[in-house]
Amino acid sequence: MIVDTHAHLDSGQFRDEVDAIVARAAAAGIDTILTVGCDLPGSRASVALAERFAGVWAGVGIHPHDAATVDAAALAELRTLAAHPKVVAIGETGLDFYRDRAPREVQRQAFRAQIRLAVDLGKPLIVHDRDAHDEVLAILRDERAAEVGGVMHCFSGDLALARECVALGFFISFAGPLTYPANSALRAVAEGLPVDVMLVETDCPYLAPQPWRGRRCEPAHVRATAEELARVKGLTLIDVARVTTLNAHRLFGIGTIDQATRIAYVIRNSLYLNITNRCTNRCTFCAKFKDFTVKGHQLCLEHEPDASEVIAAIGDPAPYAEVVFCGYGESLLRLDLVREVAAWLKARGKTVRVNTDGQANLVHGRNILPELEGLVDAVSVSLNAPDAATYQRICQSAYGERGYSAVLEFLREARKHIPSVTATAVTLPGIDIEACRRVAEALGVEFRERIFNEVG
Repeated sequence: MIVDTHAHLDSGQFRDEVDAIVARAAAAGIDTILTVGCDLPGSRASVALAERFAGVWAGVGIHPHDAATVDAAALAELRTLAAHPKVVAIGETGLDFYRDRAPREVQRQAFRAQIRLAVDLGKPLIVHDRDAHDEVLAILRDERAAEVGGVMHCFSGDLALARECVALGFFISFAGPLTYPANSALRAVAEGLPVDVMLVETDCPYLAPQPWRGRRCEPAHVRATAEELARVKGLTLIDVARVTTLNAHRLFGIGTIDQATRIAYVIRNSLYLNITNRCTNRCTFCAKFKDFTVKGHQLCLEHEPDASEVIAAIGDPAPYAEVVFCGYGESLLRLDLVREVAAWLKARGKTVRVNTDGQANLVHGRNILPELEGLVDAVSVSLNAPDAATYQRICQSAYGERGYSAVLEFLREARKHIPSVTATAVTLPGIDIEACRRVAEALGVEFRERIFNEVG
């Protein structure tokens, strides 16, 4: 299911059709809609709509076009409306220096007042920013908006701006313009960010995605934006729906999510196996130290599963292109389990890959690669550095700088027993990726760089 995180169901363009529009959305897989007020009448109407429909929630605020209406009485009413249990955000509010329908100083004052209200109430913000990027950021910082976070709705800036917004605790939301053929700049923003900081929306009745461009937009159309985001990110629609729904839940507390711990989890057309959270390294860039989810899957194990539990979690492996031992931990710490499950998978004709830090021989005190021969088709080894000192600084191996020499020897030895061997390096700031590539080439293995998202 997908969440439309920004709609205007109170619009006069929908008139008496809202019941049918909500039903069409549900039929398209959109079970949750956040309808957003742009003025006091629209905010009142949004709350009323949220009361009518179980899957509809409300944001209350005053758009920069109507900034001149923001006075003490208006703010008091917004405060009252925000007390409703189905009001989950303040907004939309912000700055619009494109149409300038209110004096800019009036817009600034109204924006600041609504940020203060949001911070006071502990509710996230829905921010409108058009041709006012620098000032929007400055005001968000000045008014401590990071305390509540929020969303940059219908994002229209560049990647640098997006990263600054995310650093402030804001999600980046994409609407129909992501699907427009000429809008490669917006797709470049989506390419450069992790999906973990993204939301999708319609902003209906405006900005219909390409298949309906020029016509009235409605929440059912958000599916097309999610599909385009999936294409840009090299994911499936199911992946994008799962992650953006989790993001909406984290920000607004809305949307249907399943956060049961996963032993087996699907990304794209691969099945991944999460068999331990223990690791030989404590990498400085590892996301698990702040969040145990990967692409919307919860991977914090309550216990380490045995082989029968792993096989039960796999079920029928036939639909998957490959099965990968790769959770939030070092799989080869559980060598016996890997061998048992891999043998079960190979008996069913599956391709098996192991993602590893390459220190298993140190852990087990022997060369374990012959024990994987015939069971594992590919290994992907985290090289991450061109030298031992750099490796230890960023990967913090429990074995000290011996860890790096063990990784090199593991890669060298793996070529004798595993058909496909790849060394990888994360594109951390300051890491010489080309030097890492040269190390891999000298060892006679493939090399792949893994893009590091500073905001991810």
